[in-house]
This record gives sequence, structure tokens and C-alpha cells, in this order.
Amino acid sequence: MSDKLPALKPQQLVKILKRLGFEFYRQKGAHRIFVKGELQVVVPMHKRDLKRGTLRNIIKGTGLSLAEFKKAVRE
Repeated sequence: MSDKLPALKPQQLVKILKRLGFEFYRQKGAHRIFVKGELQVVVPMHKRDLKRGTLRNIIKGTGLSLAEFKKAVRE
């Protein structure tokens, strides 16, 4: 499997996070914070695709591997 990350808009990522069990916690400015137990991820809400480094950091925050996250995107 390639190491390429899918290009995602913030709204698409929010839907995936909700499917994975994350819940909206709060928002400060353009940043929404989602939690699942002790895990916390911050999603910058803007109209363009998320940068690869930002998306990779969010994936690390979910506790999933890259392959597990890609599988969740396809579902």
C-alpha cells in the first residue's frame, strides 16, 4: 500500500472522525476539537484541502495507523 494520504477537506474529515467514535467537544475560532476518551484531535475548519502534515498529525492523534485510517476513509 502506498504511503500517500488522501486529499480531504475538513468537513470530510469530521464525518470520518464521527464514524470512528469521536465527538465534537468545543470550538475556538476556526478550530474544532473532537474527543474520544483520552484522545483529542483539533481540526482546522477552512474550505481548502488539509495539508499533508496537518492530516498526518490528526491521524496520529486518533491513535490509528495510516492503513487503518485509509480503511476508514474508504468505508
